[in-house]
Amino acid sequence: MTRVSPTLSPTPRRAPVALSRRDRTPGVGGRAQVSAARTATRLRAAPLAVALVVPAALGFARGALAAPTPVGKDEVIAESLAEMVRDARTVISNNQELINNPELGDKHLTGAKVLADAVALYRKNTGVDPEAIDPNSRKGRLLHAMTSAIVEVMDDNQVTINEKGTGFKGFIPAVFGRLVSEAFNGLAVGEAALKITAPPDLVRNRKARPDAWETEVIATKLLSPDWPKGEPYSAVVSIDGRSAYRIAVPEYYRQSCLTCHGTPKGALDITGYPKEGRKLGDLGGVMSIVLFR
Repeated sequence: MTRVSPTLSPTPRRAPVALSRRDRTPGVGGRAQVSAARTATRLRAAPLAVALVVPAALGFARGALAAPTPVGKDEVIAESLAEMVRDARTVISNNQELINNPELGDKHLTGAKVLADAVALYRKNTGVDPEAIDPNSRKGRLLHAMTSAIVEVMDDNQVTINEKGTGFKGFIPAVFGRLVSEAFNGLAVGEAALKITAPPDLVRNRKARPDAWETEVIATKLLSPDWPKGEPYSAVVSIDGRSAYRIAVPEYYRQSCLTCHGTPKGALDITGYPKEGRKLGDLGGVMSIVLFR
């Protein structure tokens, strides 16, 4: 494995993780028939990509919550992965006007460009240079898989991003995050898994529905009035006979999120989906990460 950098190492290419034109078609007839989560996020048919996704790592959790695990290497690795996803998603959020500019063709928003900007944010937010992380360590390997996934998703969606004459592309931060998680799961199969989920009443895409463990953590921990805001919940659990570290990292609505998820409740957002009427600072999502031991 090589260093985490915008150039990356020659990771084997898989089937494209891209949006199709139909995936970006809004609802018609005055009623939202589809949403960004239901349409703009579906993968183009890709048998290999589907085979590489880790369904067992995304829907498990058969028993009750395990006892919380103390802070250790697993938590450091998981939070590093979560930070890289957040930073890349921020880059996509900051470039929505550019992405949706119908007058401009090539946006120069390549995988290398997005990764470079995400790495810069990662350094700023953590004080850690990801390129200095030992590439032979587990953290280095998984962080490399994450950066490779970011580049893969961006490069596979260049046609959509650079399409002239089309305004809203459907390539929003939530869509980007889901596609990155799926690409990462393919690259880290058997070692780690990522899913971006949410409280059940906020889930717009069935693939993002919380499993039993996530549902219980959200209800009894992250949504509890006395739960410290921003604090993740983690535990060591058994998944199909394998010991695994699980962590649920809460994410809260920022002002930019309320364009689609705010008020008035029930009004259709730009994707054609009814707004949920949420407020600034409400729990809006959960980054669920599994590290197999």
